[in-house]
Amino acid sequence: MFNVCPDCGDYRADRAIEEGVYAICKNCGFRHKFLRLPLFILTGASGVGKSTVCLKLAARMKDVVVMESDILHAEFDQSETNYREYRETWLRVCKYISQAGKPVVLCGVGEPAQFEQCIERRYFSELHYLALICDDQIHASRLQHRPTLHGSFKDDFIKEQINFNRWLLDNARITEPPMTLLDTSELTVDETMEKVERWIRSFINGHA
Repeated sequence: MFNVCPDCGDYRADRAIEEGVYAICKNCGFRHKFLRLPLFILTGASGVGKSTVCLKLAARMKDVVVMESDILHAEFDQSETNYREYRETWLRVCKYISQAGKPVVLCGVGEPAQFEQCIERRYFSELHYLALICDDQIHASRLQHRPTLHGSFKDDFIKEQINFNRWLLDNARITEPPMTLLDTSELTVDETMEKVERWIRSFINGHA
């Protein structure tokens, strides 16, 4: 719907953006007004607390829409493209949701380079990234004690997640844009959730 020009019917995502308010059809020049809101990306390795925190955020924050990106994961397992179609699809979904006037908080594994290159990125005023991290030993213990259906007790999986956790710690300040880090090692779920909420609201209040 949004990517179809209501005047000429041309379908394309790469519309020109004018004054952050209008999407311009490249075929006929029709100016379609839309809401260009911020998008919040909550990332981190498996086991650092993303899903639990997002579940609480969804119940607590009524002025944003909280989404778990893993609900589409099985359909877009394309590591050879750095998950480009997966990111484009989620940005498109978030774009549609945000037209109702509520910013989206998207929770899942990811990094700025995967989102910032996307065609659909242009429809958001800013993308803000918060990465949850954790101490290696605490992280490994959490993964080992998760339900076995996750497969998170396997050594290879634990090593992979710890390596990604370390990558976030080492690179968060030099990604483009930089990511904010939140260490959950010694925090309760409620404490983590409150800090995430404050982080989100610091941008929403500035946007209002």
